[in-house]
Amino acid sequence: MGEEKFEGYEKAKSETALLEKIMLFIPGFRGYKEKELRRESDKLLRDKIYKVLVETKDDLKETYRRLVEARVTEVWDDTDRLIAKFDRVSEKINHAEYGYAGFFNVVKVHEPDLDRMIKFDLSLLERVEGIKKSISELKEETLADKFEKARVKILELHKNLDLLEKTYNQRKEVILGV
Repeated sequence: MGEEKFEGYEKAKSETALLEKIMLFIPGFRGYKEKELRRESDKLLRDKIYKVLVETKDDLKETYRRLVEARVTEVWDDTDRLIAKFDRVSEKINHAEYGYAGFFNVVKVHEPDLDRMIKFDLSLLERVEGIKKSISELKEETLADKFEKARVKILELHKNLDLLEKTYNQRKEVILGV
């Protein structure tokens, strides 16, 4: 995951550096470009989280099919609910308010605020990657006909996805410094 996490912001910022230097002569342009860069970074982050959740949900669906084939009935309902929860959470993130207009248009962003937002976003990405890893392990186990831990892992995934959603819901407040 490393450097790719925030490369969208840094890449966009570096690509516009020359243009910003030239356009410094136009009052207000620099602030506008910085706001656009933050909006784009926000969109890139949400797109990344959404992509990982969709890919992970596909692995979960494959796991569910295997559980059904193997007639591991005690986990069907929990797994089905988990898939539905993935749909809900991923779509919520995908269709979130673009760039938190109030933050990007009104609030003067200071470096510590931006650092706080980046750290928070990193924690979101790490949480999503942890969920992805757990489902990948569950998928491998079920494909190898190892079903002993399936129920415990699925219930744990429910909790982790709930925590991801709760954390994501706090993002706007973190960005606004509330």
